[in-house]
Amino acid sequence: MSVILTRRLAGAAGAALLTLTVAGCSGLGRTAVGPVSYDTTQDNHVTIHSPLVRGCHKLASDGAVTVENGSLVDIVLYPTADCSGGDSIYVPTMSSDVTAPRAQPWRSFRLIH
Repeated sequence: MSVILTRRLAGAAGAALLTLTVAGCSGLGRTAVGPVSYDTTQDNHVTIHSPLVRGCHKLASDGAVTVENGSLVDIVLYPTADCSGGDSIYVPTMSSDVTAPRAQPWRSFRLIH
């Protein structure tokens, strides 16, 4: 077998392995490592351990007034239960957010990946 043919086969095999690796890493079951904790308007403390990376996550029905992102993934908080609306806020990893007085509580969040 010639050197050129061997290199082409090695390149094709490498590309195939890279494709399989990327497809495997984008699985639906991936989670954020660490907790997302929040306090509700009723003064209940809730902790979600390692939430799924994909999808919209609803918070308690009365909403959250403080949120601590202890996960290794950034999040976006929304005032609606379906992660929609323009009044969202970005909360980086290992930081927190507190709603302003008379502001609507946060009702959902989405992880940024």
